[in-house]
Amino acid sequence: MRRPPRPTVRARLTLLYAGLFAVCAAIVVAVSYILVARLEPQGQGEQAPASFLARCRSEQLGAHPNGRLLAKCNAYFQLQGARHQRDVTLSHLLQYSLITLAVVIALAAVLGWIAAGRALRPVHRITAAARAASQRNLSARVALRGPRDELQELAETFDEMLDRLQVAFEGQKRFIANASHELRTPLAVMRATVDVVLDNPDSTPADLRGMAIDIRAAVDHAEHLIGALLILARNERGLTVHEEFDLATVAEDVLDTADLADHRVHTTLEPAVISGDPVLVERLVANLVDNAVRYNAASGDVWISTRTVPGSSQLSVANTGPLISSAEADSVFQPFQRLNDRTSHEGFGLGLTIVASIAAVHGGAATACPRDDGGLSITVTIPSLRSYADDARIQQIEQPAVARK
Repeated sequence: MRRPPRPTVRARLTLLYAGLFAVCAAIVVAVSYILVARLEPQGQGEQAPASFLARCRSEQLGAHPNGRLLAKCNAYFQLQGARHQRDVTLSHLLQYSLITLAVVIALAAVLGWIAAGRALRPVHRITAAARAASQRNLSARVALRGPRDELQELAETFDEMLDRLQVAFEGQKRFIANASHELRTPLAVMRATVDVVLDNPDSTPADLRGMAIDIRAAVDHAEHLIGALLILARNERGLTVHEEFDLATVAEDVLDTADLADHRVHTTLEPAVISGDPVLVERLVANLVDNAVRYNAASGDVWISTRTVPGSSQLSVANTGPLISSAEADSVFQPFQRLNDRTSHEGFGLGLTIVASIAAVHGGAATACPRDDGGLSITVTIPSLRSYADDARIQQIEQPAVARK
């Protein structure tokens, strides 16, 4: 059985306004009626017997009327007249009040309908903006103007949400386009290599071996790219491993296996304990070290440091190299972003993107700052759980003391 449609919010608000006004007006009418009804005329409140009324008529018609009896009769008749007038007044008051109440309730319903429409106008604008917004068009905004109230805050919050969605969708489109281009590149290399060999009827085993080497390099490039994309997709699901480990130890392990070539490495590794996924953090450190070595000057320097600051742990990796502007440094964490002549190096521009993603999934952030004499300094800050652990231990120590008291 199909349920009947519910009335609109405007209709419910109108009924609410009219109902509240009807209740308040009914209370006013009832109080007024009760107050008028309690205005009892002064005098005897009981009905006079028929004998008294007969005596009054006979005295009024007699030749020698009794003055005292006539006074009582006049007072009684005046009282009865006042009571009759009060009853008539109450009857007219109730009748006119009910008629007025019905008219005013109808007027209140009309005004309530208009007021509800004006109050819900911003909601209609938000609804229209929500309907106009789509994945292909997120430019619609409410842009509500008026007094600073709850609806104004709702409209501003909705506009801010659309701004974030637009930035996210545009970033996603750029990422998909760049990823598609990067994935097609090794495939194009492999296809071109195979076509060259197949089109040459005089291909020798050496040509086939060279083709295999080129294809193997393209496959390795595609494999590394897919692995990087899988790490970024995995980080979107959030952190699933929570282990306590030291950033300094991870940095030492990475330096032991890294290919530093002829670069000079300067380390200042102080204890920096965090909680998270040690495998991801190792990938973070490895990417930073690889970036510092790959985009460095010949026989340049690399500085690696870890330390603990109040509430968090920091990892800093800096290197020498060409001068970089602040605007360029801010864009190094964007996917497939390479600076200046960095396009001539190997890689596909996801190393620092993975660094920022791993830092974010651990509740931290990565920042890049150009060095005055060239090169780049990248600092990763991750919240430390040491302070929370210290607070828990303090509470465990204080609880027995309180119990002993």
